[in-house]
Amino acid sequence: MNDLFYKQTSIYRRIKALLYIVGDLYYLTKNTLLACFSRPFYFRRLIDQIIVIGYESLPITIVIGLAMGLMMTLNFGYGLAKFGGTLYVPRLISLALFREMAPIFTSLLVAGRIGSGMAAEIGSMNVTQQIDAIRALGTSPIRVLVVPRFLASLLSLPLLTALAGFLGIIGGGIVCAVDFGIPPSSYYVRVLETVKIHDFLTGVFKGFFFGAIISLFGCYKGLITKDGTKGVGESTTWVVVMSSIMILISDFFLSKIFIMLWLQK
Repeated sequence: MNDLFYKQTSIYRRIKALLYIVGDLYYLTKNTLLACFSRPFYFRRLIDQIIVIGYESLPITIVIGLAMGLMMTLNFGYGLAKFGGTLYVPRLISLALFREMAPIFTSLLVAGRIGSGMAAEIGSMNVTQQIDAIRALGTSPIRVLVVPRFLASLLSLPLLTALAGFLGIIGGGIVCAVDFGIPPSSYYVRVLETVKIHDFLTGVFKGFFFGAIISLFGCYKGLITKDGTKGVGESTTWVVVMSSIMILISDFFLSKIFIMLWLQK
């Protein structure tokens, strides 16, 4: 009887904690959006964050983009070759890259690099009472710390996603030419015939949405970090895990919404 009561109490506490997190994220999102359209605006901080989130993520984006194109084309090519469907490889790869693979893989890697960095940086400021000092100066921590990271993520992730998609197409073209004898001209013609503007915009919008998830989760956990360096480490792990889970879950629903929209046309 005591074990059953303990389990019920534990489940109740977890549900209550989850509801608190949802509520906190809602208010953080609302206050961040309101702060984006009011003064003062720290433009210099936004530029710094664009450099950190966007520019410094270029090397890993280039690697993941080329790697996706090379590996997917190699595997799908040899798989379809058994059924005489090698000519369909450019069509399959291009759609998969722009709609799904580029936004998902780019966002997951950026979540590991940037989301954890946001949580660590803001969490360190919180445990050393620097955020309290910002409040004491009469400035909102959301306006100073969250808004620049939020806007930088919204601007950077769609661009990184598009870059990864184009590099994946280039990697796929290399494999098709070397392993399957498809001339580059024929390959790129099939890609252009297959990928429509709405396919490209689907991936870009997903990158936009995933950027919002990464920045909000990273900043939220950083703002509530406690217990010194131990709490900072736990916050970085939490952000990477939770943002990755939310990216994968939301990708399914976004894909379903976009498919319904395109089918109506």
